[in-house]
Amino acid sequence: MLSSVRSALAGSDNLRGILAMVAAMASFVAGDSIIKFVGRELPTGEIMFVRGVFASSITLCAAYATGALRNVYVAITPTMLIRAISDVGATLFFFLALQSIPFAEVNAIGQFAPLAITGGAALFLGEPVGWRRWTALVVGLIGVLIIIRPGTSAFHWASVFVLASVACVATRDLLTKHIGLAFPALMLTSFSAISVMLGGLALAPVEAWKMPSLGQIAFLATAGVTAFGGNYWTVIAMRSGDMGVVTPFRYVATVFAVLSGYFVFGELPDALTFLGIAIVIGAGLYTLHRERVRLRTQYRSVSVTTPE
Repeated sequence: MLSSVRSALAGSDNLRGILAMVAAMASFVAGDSIIKFVGRELPTGEIMFVRGVFASSITLCAAYATGALRNVYVAITPTMLIRAISDVGATLFFFLALQSIPFAEVNAIGQFAPLAITGGAALFLGEPVGWRRWTALVVGLIGVLIIIRPGTSAFHWASVFVLASVACVATRDLLTKHIGLAFPALMLTSFSAISVMLGGLALAPVEAWKMPSLGQIAFLATAGVTAFGGNYWTVIAMRSGDMGVVTPFRYVATVFAVLSGYFVFGELPDALTFLGIAIVIGAGLYTLHRERVRLRTQYRSVSVTTPE
């Protein structure tokens, strides 16, 4: 009886986590679609700033209401500064790429980030990574190369921006892991939003800013809301269900990106790009599987060695 109740509860939690992850990915893709659309008429730095004003307002209100900003001055450290710079770089390079290459390609290359984080955790944090996950990382990189096709006529120089964004994302997330639970999640989210806003403002002297229309402001306000919503739903997803069940659904973002690219921007990836996307996603899913196996093995070994 108890086991059936536990199974039902676990199933309910996993379903909640899956729905939250799908909602998070839909929010992120919707926001990125807005950025790509508005980016046709406004410079990147101005977009970062205006969107950041709304995103910062939302996150700061939420952080203040929950008490996440207590002892905020203690959090201003060199590590947090580097993390903030990485956040600005990740956003800037991603937005620049959105304006130059198809939406689905940008998203698919960005999905290499979890694999890059796995490699970075092994190299810089000393986390154990077996040969299978290293192989998956290499396979994922091959998938990225198939998408961008360097040295061919299909290669676009803006693909380098996506790779730079992936490097910044990996740096940011590795620093976040290094920081651990020392600071509340909403404090980190607020720092990220403010950093990106200020990073956009810093570009004003080298860009030709102009007064956005009310429609553009409304779009960017919506993008700020979707950014907060994406982060919020991601937290809900990670806290609700089994990570091994919930996390793979992050790749639904690529499906949403393909649909948005086709119906909103009239973009459709070619066969080789679809092959590269499948390889990157497959490598990512396999890495998640191996991580789940590793954690299950660790749990069993601890259970065996712990005296009753």
